Amino acid sequence: MEIRQLHAEEFEASLSLSEYAFKYKVADEARAEARQKFRPERVWGVFEDGTLGAQLKLLPLQAYIQGKAFPVGGIAGVSTWPENRRQGLVAKLLSHTLQTMNESGQTLSFLHPFLIPFYRKFGWEVYCEYKKYSIPVDKFPRKTEIQGSVKRDSAALEILEGLYSRFAAEYNGTLQRDQEWWKQRVLDSDTHQSVFYSKLGEPEGYVLYKIVNNELVIDEFIFLNEQARKGLWTFLANHDSMITGASLKLVPSDDILPYLLPDPRIPQENYPYFMARIVNARAFIENFTFRSCNSLESRTLYIEDEHAPWNNGLWLWSVAGNGASTLERLDGEQAAADCSCTIGALTVMLLGYKRPGELAKYGQLNASPTGLEWLEEVIPQAKTALFDFF
Repeated sequence: MEIRQLHAEEFEASLSLSEYAFKYKVADEARAEARQKFRPERVWGVFEDGTLGAQLKLLPLQAYIQGKAFPVGGIAGVSTWPENRRQGLVAKLLSHTLQTMNESGQTLSFLHPFLIPFYRKFGWEVYCEYKKYSIPVDKFPRKTEIQGSVKRDSAALEILEGLYSRFAAEYNGTLQRDQEWWKQRVLDSDTHQSVFYSKLGEPEGYVLYKIVNNELVIDEFIFLNEQARKGLWTFLANHDSMITGASLKLVPSDDILPYLLPDPRIPQENYPYFMARIVNARAFIENFTFRSCNSLESRTLYIEDEHAPWNNGLWLWSVAGNGASTLERLDGEQAAADCSCTIGALTVMLLGYKRPGELAKYGQLNASPTGLEWLEEVIPQAKTALFDFF
């Protein structure tokens, strides 16, 4: 068995496996373009006697954590042939990928699971969810007189980038997008973009949408203030003669649009979305800013992480008065720790998806009363989201 990055000449083998596993077919006319975009250095495969048996993509990404960009390994396209399943190939590939990410300095990893329980076994945990709304046109937000204007399909990419970055940085776990990402994964020829400008001409929000089967399909709704939100909704409501309603997807979980509607009884869903995993606990924690303490305080933490042994074990976790933190390895058993949890629970606790008290209440975190109180004190409140897919 060999685990390695693919070579350029292995494009067809990789694509054939993806087509079979994900039940799609790349048409002949699109195959040449797919070959041109193929990045073999980002695809890791398991080979048996020179034959590709399983593969995944490892994407070098950046994600906002506390408003700063953290290096992230994005895992996508995990696939294997049916005759190779349940032989541990994907498990070996994931373990190898964790080592690769750790050596590359990627302190976090994200993936979209085909099966959540499968990836939980390897330390990934759900870190965000999204809302989805279906709004009949007669239940749209009320049209309002606004001080500003909306311009359609005319904004430069830099304007969208700037607005997105300011909005996304308010959440943990959103991607920092580069221009290639925007052009290949966000915008396409069917997508309209409309930007709200203040009375002074400052861009303050945008909406990305399509009109499909007499419905507004809203892919992204970004606003920096209430004026922009109302202005964009007034613009969308002016489509009322051509549509029957609107659907919004990937809405952040803290959104309160239904409450703001004249009639909030609309179809809506909450959906667990991506999973995250701390790759290197020490590096992640020491680059994280905690709530300031009156003085240097320490607790012992036991991390359960059988797939990343550099994380597994007992640690002395110290937080200084300025919120800076250190993690130092100790000798000792789990029973000696003030706090104990899996790497998945630690991930969602630090990202802000779940609070220490919640995790402790349901047995996902073991902590002494003083340990739990300390975690609640030093871990900042935060919200998580992701507006992309890979």
